[in-house]
Amino acid sequence: MTSIRSVATGSHPAADEEQERMDPERAQGDAARTDAARTDTADDTAGEDTGGHADAGGQADAPESTPPLRLWGGRFAGGPAEALARLSVSVQFDWRLAPYDLLASRSHARVLHRAGLLDDAELTAMLGALDDLSDAVAHGRFRPTIEDEDVHTALERGLLERLGALGGKLRAGRSRNDQVATDLRLYLRDHARQVAARVTELSTALVGLAEQHVETPAPGMTHLQHAQPISFGHQLLAHVHAFARDTDRLRDWDRRASVSALGAGALAGSSLPLDPAGVAAELGFDRAFANSLDAVSDRDFAAEFLFIAALIGVHLSRLGEEIVLWTTREFGWVELDDAFATGSSIMPQKKNPDVAELARGKSGRLIGALTGLLTTLKGLPLAYDRDLQEDKEPVFDAVDTLLVVLPAVTGMVATMRVRRERLAAAAPDGFALATDVAEYLVRNGVAFREAHEAVGQLVAWCVAHDADMDEVSEDDLAVINPLLTADVRSVLSVRGALEARSAPGGTAPARVREQIEALGPVLDRDRAWAGS
Repeated sequence: MTSIRSVATGSHPAADEEQERMDPERAQGDAARTDAARTDTADDTAGEDTGGHADAGGQADAPESTPPLRLWGGRFAGGPAEALARLSVSVQFDWRLAPYDLLASRSHARVLHRAGLLDDAELTAMLGALDDLSDAVAHGRFRPTIEDEDVHTALERGLLERLGALGGKLRAGRSRNDQVATDLRLYLRDHARQVAARVTELSTALVGLAEQHVETPAPGMTHLQHAQPISFGHQLLAHVHAFARDTDRLRDWDRRASVSALGAGALAGSSLPLDPAGVAAELGFDRAFANSLDAVSDRDFAAEFLFIAALIGVHLSRLGEEIVLWTTREFGWVELDDAFATGSSIMPQKKNPDVAELARGKSGRLIGALTGLLTTLKGLPLAYDRDLQEDKEPVFDAVDTLLVVLPAVTGMVATMRVRRERLAAAAPDGFALATDVAEYLVRNGVAFREAHEAVGQLVAWCVAHDADMDEVSEDDLAVINPLLTADVRSVLSVRGALEARSAPGGTAPARVREQIEALGPVLDRDRAWAGS
């Protein structure tokens, strides 16, 4: 049985990296395609297995005597207008689906053989040609030309070049509609695991840093104002729990995405004796589609993946924002390693937290990908509509963005130096121990409402007299509020405040160590699922 994991082991680099794009002259009319989607392949394709020839400038083109291969031309008297061709071409971005399309084609060939539509010799030849084409794609010897409409057209051309008329038999019983739905699921299930692996690496780096700072006091903040002292390790672990939920979402998403659409055809299924369940199992899916119309229309899996990607982006943004603050002179809690900071073109003294800022900025891009796809989907009738061509670029961009940002943030976290003394000195600032005084009074029988009022009066007195709470005399305490006896000074200790927060999940060092221990199996599970 062939698994989607076999596609990502390195034999098909096109599945893991952003692919070379088509010639810019072919795509320049499509304003929706980004500049990144129009990188040149002219020089690179000269002399390659493209089925065309290279002109003096190295530009690969289809043979002049052969019209461009199309999968739908029989009903039409002529080819499409150039404006339509430029608008509809998608191979410049969907070529990265090639290894997944080839994987599905192997399974489809075996199904056709079991159905009696390919004899033994034809199956052997078909699988051999698909293997050869797959190797050529993986090593860049076969690439799309400027005449190929999409990844399916390009690969069929490659198969016809190798098999002649026999190559055309593979189209029996399938449509580009069920092909692309299956290809995209294969791609995303593969890359969801890659994203999960990178998220888990970041979580591991955060846990490693938290282990070093279980007992390092730090200012805990709400509204970005000093609130209560906490363990710095506790704060770092809060980010880990958020990222652990992200990987949990990816695993849960995979359960719903593990549905093969092959066999659904254009929308109504096939009259040929195909085996959708067998193909699904062979490709590593949990099940085949239950409704052919839904199978080719459904992009829930893409939208849901983009939601998870956007939420990962939000969590990265929050971590990035905190690190940006921590590295300022005003905070001064963290020093970034030179390898993960940049300078200024005019100000020699600057050391800028660009990784953290870019992580924060990329979240908008990820959120935009989600809202863009949802907007595309909101008005579509069943079944397949050409609007669905627009599902791929936001998905691919989200994958690319996360696979670039996550390792950079991991490196930044793993190498940054925490200034313990600075954190400890700031921990009691802003009357951060006021809640401890109020809770001391509660433990001595005072209603919390009265305790809150008394400590509020103490803070107001300290502000008016530019004093800290531990500097207030016994006489002044009695004047401020009779409930404030000299004994309240016993809780004015940062260390004591940390130890006192000993309820499960709290910031007491013992509880922080429990969190670290509990997260170990969680991260092990995530690594195992991601295959890392």
